[in-house]
Parts: sequence; structure tokens; C-alpha cells
Amino acid sequence: MLKNFSANKYLIAFLVIAAVIGLDIFGRRGSDSAPATVPEIPQIQSTEKRAKPAEMNFSEFLSAATAGKIATATINNNEATGTMKDGGAFKAQIVYDAAMLKQLGKSGVSITIDNSTGLWERLGVVVPIVLMVLFIFLILRGPRMAGGGLGGVTQMTITRGNSVPNKSKITFKDVAGIEDAKKEVSELVDFLKRPAEFSKLGARLPRGVLLSGAPGTGKTLLARAVAGEANVPFFSSSGSEFSGILVGLGVSKVRELFKLAKQNAPCIVFIDEIDAIGQKRGKGLMSDHDREQTLNQLLIEMDGFENNSGIIVIAATNRPDILDSALLRPGRFDRQVYIELPDKDGRRDILKIYAEKLKLDGSVDLDVTARGTSGFSGAELANLMNEAALLAVRRKSKTVSAKDLDNARDKILMGPEKSIKMTDNDKKLAAYHEAGHAFLSVHYRDLSDPILKATIIPRGRALGMVQHLPKDEKRSLNLAEIRATLSIYMAGRAAEEVFLGKDKITTGAMADIAAATNLARHAVAQAGLSKKLGMIALNETVGGWGGMSRRENVSDKTAELLDAEIKSLIDKAYGDSVKVITKSKPKVKKLADELLKRETLSAAEINKILGIKS
Repeated sequence: MLKNFSANKYLIAFLVIAAVIGLDIFGRRGSDSAPATVPEIPQIQSTEKRAKPAEMNFSEFLSAATAGKIATATINNNEATGTMKDGGAFKAQIVYDAAMLKQLGKSGVSITIDNSTGLWERLGVVVPIVLMVLFIFLILRGPRMAGGGLGGVTQMTITRGNSVPNKSKITFKDVAGIEDAKKEVSELVDFLKRPAEFSKLGARLPRGVLLSGAPGTGKTLLARAVAGEANVPFFSSSGSEFSGILVGLGVSKVRELFKLAKQNAPCIVFIDEIDAIGQKRGKGLMSDHDREQTLNQLLIEMDGFENNSGIIVIAATNRPDILDSALLRPGRFDRQVYIELPDKDGRRDILKIYAEKLKLDGSVDLDVTARGTSGFSGAELANLMNEAALLAVRRKSKTVSAKDLDNARDKILMGPEKSIKMTDNDKKLAAYHEAGHAFLSVHYRDLSDPILKATIIPRGRALGMVQHLPKDEKRSLNLAEIRATLSIYMAGRAAEEVFLGKDKITTGAMADIAAATNLARHAVAQAGLSKKLGMIALNETVGGWGGMSRRENVSDKTAELLDAEIKSLIDKAYGDSVKVITKSKPKVKKLADELLKRETLSAAEINKILGIKS
């Protein structure tokens, strides 16, 4: 920094001189005493001072002047100083206006108007100006100090960021649960290792590969594994890094990134969250202009590759639907790989990778844990294993047990255990509610997933929960399974009504009702399982005013029919739950009583209470 300032000593000297001149100008302006605006008031050039002038407020000052006790007064803004006719000095805070001056003139007071300003007042005017000029100078001059033009800023940013080429230590053996995606990108490794073989045959590998999928599915990990397997430099960046306060900075960053990539070819260029700069163009907003220019530069750079350049661009996004079509055409990101959430076998393989770093005891069965984590992404499974290890440490255990994994899963799904004290009525309500869910789950055991456990231990916002353990991964549901699932969702509210009465139902079924509504809406609006509506897709998109969803291709009449069909499905499911619970009321009550005693019941315990052979 000192070098930079010494190189511009002339400009700094100029700024200092300007500040001094400004202070001098203000000082000269302030040192001139302006005459009073009232002609009949005589001017005096000197005042007598005492070591301790008498202090007066404005009323006392006016009273003394009216009584003819004041001889001279020097006024500077809202302060008056001067001498009394008895020779004493005074100091007063006043309200400075023309009427006051006229009144003092009539009283025979000799007045001097002093417009001078103090040093701090002058600095308060000049220093902000000097600092502003200096700031603008540093902003404009900074890029040149770093190497000239906006490229200098880019060079500094890239050097400090993750775009420094590095060799990834991650390989395909560190990636599990996404075998199909690994196959799609494995040929990229062969190309990077043996590009000449592809060139001889005239084959051209994809210049860009777009990885899409839900958050935490392993997009970044897969990109690093490709670089690690090929043993080539890995440039990592994100879409947000190509935006800044300076217009044109994103364009320069893109240009500099690909310049470095060409110097280190063959290599991998990875751009995470590419939707930050790759959204569809043409919105016409001024704020999007710089982003569109950055996108244009990215398109140009990708078009500039030679077939054997050895540079492969891998990008990741959670929203491929909002990307500009020019990015996805052949010759740019011409291969798209969608990474799904892992299935049961995939989750087990992921758990095994993270289990290698932990000490598990004999009670742990990763197959069971994989079955109980349906819908978990790879990142969530990693978090599950870490949470289990933390729980083991808290109880001062040297190994992680199956109970630690269960508690970690419960914490992730429902939140941490609450230490709140539940009243007897709350416990009774939770027991009947969860007993209803558990009994309907057992009743429809041929159409639904088996129960893992039922609990009334409060976690997060829930006072209890019934967890299921899927036998296998279901890709679709038939109408009978949907109706059974809806009845299970509504069983908690049905049990409240049957055992406590219609006027004693509570808000505890909010999450159940929301889940049932979503499933019924999907069945009717997307899956075509309604006889009245038929097999048509009624699209809904989120993004209206206030985050409300809007229907794209639905008339008002069809929308009313859609809502009626959704309500009909849920009402039938609720009626079915009430009927089943009422018919087996003693068994449901026995289940609720056991929940009140033990708080948590396993699947085997539930079956034993209900007299069902496992």
C-alpha cells in the first residue's frame, strides 16, 4: 500500500494543498466581520474581556439591553459576548434574527457581527470533501496498481478466491449413492487423461456438463471427483463471484478465469450456482444489464474452445428451468446430468463411507438406518452420522450406537427434544392423537409402510410422532394406497374427536392436514386420479404476488371443481378414520394408555399390544 501511495505522491500532495487552500479560504471568509444589517447601529472594533465573563440566558440578555446596561455586543451565530456599561464582561446564548438586532440598536448597544468559523468547523466542511476525492481516486486507481484496467481487480479477486488451480484429492471412491451420474461423467476422465485418442477419431467431448438436482445431492463433490480421477487442475468458482459493485467487473472475471484455465489445460472449470449469472435474458431490467453482459462473455468464452483444448466446464444448479437456452445448446453445456436423491442402496453406501470415520458398536445396522432415512440427501446423511457421533460424545461413550443414530434422525426430522413440562391434558391429547395414527397404520399395513415407532416425547414443534420404516423405494402410488395414506394422515384428528369430543379437537393436526392436502392435490391435479376432472394436468406455479401460487392453465370453473375434489378425498379419508377408530375404540384406548406410561413404543410393542403377530 505504501508503494502505491509513493507512486502517486504528486496526486496526494495536490490533495493536501487543496485541503490547506480550502482551510485558508474558509478562514479568510470567516475572519471578515460583517457590519450589522441595521444602519443606525454603530460599529465597534474592540471589546473588553474579563477572565470570567458573566453568563446570561437570552431573556436576561434582552432585559439587560432594554435597561441600558449593555455597552457593546459581538455576535457570532447564536452566541453574544461583550461588555456591560459598568465595565464587566458577559457571555450569552441568543436567538439571532433581524428583530433582535433592531431592538438592541434602539437600546443603544454597539454591535459587531462576527462571521468567522473555528478550526473544527472548517475541518468539518473540508475533510469530507478530501476523503470523498481520495476514495474515488483509490477506486479508480486501484485496478491500475494491480496490473492495469479492470483485469487488475479480477486478478486480485481470483488469486484470493477459490479459482486458484488446485489438485483435487477426491476420487470416485469417495462418491456414493449416485452411480448413474458417475457413469455419465466417467468418460470425461478418459478424455482428460488421453485426449489424443479422441482427437484421432474426430470425437468431440462435451465442452460443458450441467449438474442439476436438489441441494446436498453431491454436485460439487462429483465435479471434484472428476478432477481428482483425471489428476488435472481444478478451478472452482460460483455464480455470485461474478457480480460486484463495478459495472463490467463480472465480464473481466470471466475473461480472466478462462485465461488461467487455458494456461493450465487440461483442467476442470467448475461454476457452482450458475443460475446467479445464467438466468434467462430479456427481462428489460436495468439491474440485469451487468449480469447479462457477464453471461454473454461466458457464452463467448465457451465458444472459443478448440475441440482438443482440454478444458471442460462443469456447472451446478438447483434450478435448471430458469437457465438461458443459449447456455444449454450443443457446443456449450450440451450434456445435462440430473442427480436424484439416493435410493435405499445408495443411502447405505453413503452411510458406509461416513461410517469409516466413526467407531460403531455391534448394535448398528446401516441397512436399517438406510431404510429409515428415505428422502435424505447425501449431505443430510453426513449430518446424521455427525449428529450421532456428537450424541455419543455427550453420553461419554467410546462408540456410536444404534440408539444414537435413531436419536440423531429424530432430531433432524422433528428437532431437538424439548424440556417443557406438559400438562396431563396435553399428554393425554398427544397419546390419543399418536395412537390414532399408529392404529390406522397397522390397520392399513398392507397398503402403507410399516411402523418404526410411536412417541409422545415433544421435539421441535411436534408433541409426538409416528415414524414409518419403508420396505422399499416407491416410485408411484396407486389410488388405494393414496386413500390409505390420507386416512393415516387424518387419524390423529379423528382420534381426538372420538375420545375427546368434537368441541375438544385441537390445532395439533395442522401438519397432518397440510400433508394430506398436498397428497390429494397431487393425485387430482397432476396424476389424473379424479373421475370428474379426468386425466389432465392442472399446473400450479409458485411466484405470484406475496409468494402465492397461481394456476397457469385452469379456468375458474375447473378450479372450483379441483378444490371440491381435493376436499372430497380428504373428507372421505377423515370419515374412514373416524369409522375405524370408533369400531376399535378399546384397542386404540389401550394403545394410548401404554403410550402415556412408556412415552415411546416400538413396532414390536405396538403389535403385541394390539394382538398382531409380527
